[in-house]
Amino acid sequence: MTADLPRERRWPDSSLGTEDAVVAFLEFLHATAVNKVSTLTEEQARHAPLETSPSVSALGIVKHLTAVQRQHFQIHVGRADLPLLWSHEDTAADFRIGPDETVADVVAAFDAEWATSRDTLARADWTVATEAYGQPVVIGRLVVDVLQETARHVGHLDVLRELIDGTTGE
Repeated sequence: MTADLPRERRWPDSSLGTEDAVVAFLEFLHATAVNKVSTLTEEQARHAPLETSPSVSALGIVKHLTAVQRQHFQIHVGRADLPLLWSHEDTAADFRIGPDETVADVVAAFDAEWATSRDTLARADWTVATEAYGQPVVIGRLVVDVLQETARHVGHLDVLRELIDGTTGE
């Protein structure tokens, strides 16, 4: 565990406007996801306790969320020419943890992607459309997609933590 873990989580201020509130909730969920994996051992973080989802581990969810941000924020919103972190042919690829990847590595990649995402979102006009998946989509709608995806997976992290070591709560 590094010195900056677990992370402080700040509930977004109720005076924030929509865009600032959405970014603040993404920040809150980012810290929550990091905290969910930061106190697990390497073995626990890689453990996929659901028999029907053998690729889904706590650490794999964080890796997946990194891929989601890359795809939506950097590639679709920022129009960056970056490699995808997931595969059309293997939909579980972005959940799998390589043998040399560690909790620290996956969290560092998630942090780096989020730092880039914040910069991309700060420069974007959320009211205009961009192309995503071959069709025009309003940028603000893409951002909300990532917010719901992140919140849904943080809920999955809650369940995985309880199954792995009995920890409940945020």
